[in-house]
Amino acid sequence: MKLKKLSLRFRIFIAMIFLVLVASILITGVAVYQYKEETQDYHKQRLERKESAIQRHINFVIQETTFEVKTDKLPFIFKEEIYKIATTHDLPINIYDLGGQLLKSSIATLTQDSIQTCLNAEVLNALSNTVEHRFVEKRQVNGETYQSSFTYIKDQKSKPIAILNLPLLENDDFLAKELDEFLERITFAYLFMLLMAIGLAYVLSKYITKSLNTISDKINATRLEKRNQKIELDSATVEIATLVKSYNSMIDELEESAVQLATSEREQAWREMAKQVAHEIKNPLTPMRLSVQSFQRKFDPSDPNIHQKVDEYSKTLIQQIDTMSSIASAFSNFAKMPAQKNEMLNVVEIVNLSLDIFNENYIEFSSNKEQIIAKFDRTQLIRVVTNLIKNAIQSISQDTTPRIVVKVLEEKDTVKITVSDNGIGITAENKLKIFEPKFTTKTSGMGLGLAMVKNIMETYNGSITFTSQIGEGTTFTVTFPKE
Repeated sequence: MKLKKLSLRFRIFIAMIFLVLVASILITGVAVYQYKEETQDYHKQRLERKESAIQRHINFVIQETTFEVKTDKLPFIFKEEIYKIATTHDLPINIYDLGGQLLKSSIATLTQDSIQTCLNAEVLNALSNTVEHRFVEKRQVNGETYQSSFTYIKDQKSKPIAILNLPLLENDDFLAKELDEFLERITFAYLFMLLMAIGLAYVLSKYITKSLNTISDKINATRLEKRNQKIELDSATVEIATLVKSYNSMIDELEESAVQLATSEREQAWREMAKQVAHEIKNPLTPMRLSVQSFQRKFDPSDPNIHQKVDEYSKTLIQQIDTMSSIASAFSNFAKMPAQKNEMLNVVEIVNLSLDIFNENYIEFSSNKEQIIAKFDRTQLIRVVTNLIKNAIQSISQDTTPRIVVKVLEEKDTVKITVSDNGIGITAENKLKIFEPKFTTKTSGMGLGLAMVKNIMETYNGSITFTSQIGEGTTFTVTFPKE
C-alpha cells in the first residue's frame, strides 16, 4: 500500500509510533556502543596499571638480588619471586629472553602448553623498533580472550635484559550483567512510552482530522450553481481556523463569481460571434477593394476589351457580395456560415477566377488538366483559396523577391490544390498551433483563416497539410474527393 493512499489520521498515528521506535532503537544502540567502548577502556587501563605495578616490583627485586643481573641469571633471580609477584598482583607472568625464548613463567607446569615458548617476529620487531618499546596483542586461548602486553625488563643501567609478558584475561561477566540490567530497565521504560505514544497518537490524530473531515465534506458539497453554506467550528486550532476562514471567504467570492460568469459567458458568446462575422466579412471586402483599385488604374475607355474587363470585374465583385450576403444570412439564424450549396464545379476555373482579385504579378498558376470537375461549394472554395493566398502574401518579407505558385492537380478520385511561397517559413513551435482558432503571428487579423479552411476541408471529407522550412518558404496542400 502506497503512503499517499493512506489517510492523514493513519499517517499521523504511524509517524508518532515510528518516531518513538526509532528513538528507542537509537538510544539502545548508543548505550550498547558506549558499553563496548567503556569495556575496552577498562581492560586497557587495567592492564596498564598492572604492568606499571609489576615493573616496579621487578625492578625492586633486581636491585635487591645478589646474583649478577644478566639474562641467563634471571631464572635464578626470579625462581621464587615470580610466584610472589604473580600472587601479589593477581596476574600470571612470563619472562622471555631477548631472542624470544621462554625463561621463566608463574603458570603451573601442567598448563604451560597454553604458553608461547617462543615469541614470533612481530612481537620482537615491535619491541625493538617502536618508541614505546611496548606491544599489546589479543589472543584466544580455550575460548577465552587474553590481552597480552610485552615490555622490556631492564638492569640498573636501563639496558634491556629480557621481555616481560603479562597475559590479562578479559572477564566481562560483571560488565555484561550491568548491561543486561540496564537493557531490561530501559525496555520496560520504552514499552511504557510506546503505549503512551499509541494512546496520544490516536487522540491527537482524531482531533486533527475531525476538523479536516468537516472541511472536506463542505468542500465536496460546494457547487457553483447553488448557494453554499459556510463552515462554523466552535473550537479549532489556529491553522484550522485560518483554513476555515479562507474557505468561507472563497464561498463569498464564489457567489459573486457565479453571477459574473453567467454574464461574462453571454457577453463572450456574442463577442466570439461578432469576431467571426467581422473576419468573414473582411475576407470578401479585401478582394473587392483590390478589384476596384485595379479597375481604377487600368480603366481605359478606348480599350477594345473594356467591356470584357468590366464584365470580369463585375463578376468578381458580385461573387464577393454574394459571399457577404451568405454570411449575413448565417449570422441572422446562428447557423453554419455560409450555408453550403454543393454543385459540380470546374475547380481549375474557380481557382483561376479567385486569383484575379489579387494584383500581385508574382502569383503563378498551373494545372495538370484544363478541366477538373468536383462537387464543392463555390463560395467555400473561393474562401479556401483566397485565405491561403493572403497568408502566403503576408509571410513574404520585404527583403525577398516574392514568388507564389498555385497548382491544381487531379490525382485519381481526389483534387489537390497547393499554394507555395518563398516566405519566412513556420517555426517548430508554431507548427503545433497553426490551425488553432485565434492563433496568429501577424500584428493584424483574428487568426481564424487557417482554422476556417481546416473546418471547411473536414466538412468535405478532405484535409489540409503543410511543409515548411525556416527562411525558404511554406507549401500548404488541400485535398478533397471529387464527389
